[in-house]
Amino acid sequence: MSHYEEVKVHGYDEFCKAVSERKGKDIFAYFSGDKDAQGMSWCPDCVEAEPVVRGEMSHLPEGSVFIYCQVGERPYWKDPNNKFKKTLKLSGVPTVLSFS
Repeated sequence: MSHYEEVKVHGYDEFCKAVSERKGKDIFAYFSGDKDAQGMSWCPDCVEAEPVVRGEMSHLPEGSVFIYCQVGERPYWKDPNNKFKKTLKLSGVPTVLSFS
């Protein structure tokens, strides 16, 4: 049994809902490009970073939340007006952010 909760979400609205449902907890979010049916992301850096990020998850604080967020397909991500870039100020994927 892990000492943190993992939540998988897709897209900005699902991400916001997951965060608001867990207000008051330590939240760590990993943003990645969408994966295809084979589980491969269009973002090669995301593929490379995921095992590293997962390796560090054993250090997450007790009772915290890890949100794995797929940001969308490449064309959506490339749009400078997408909500991740505009609202969360993400400049690239993969990105790890913490919220508390």
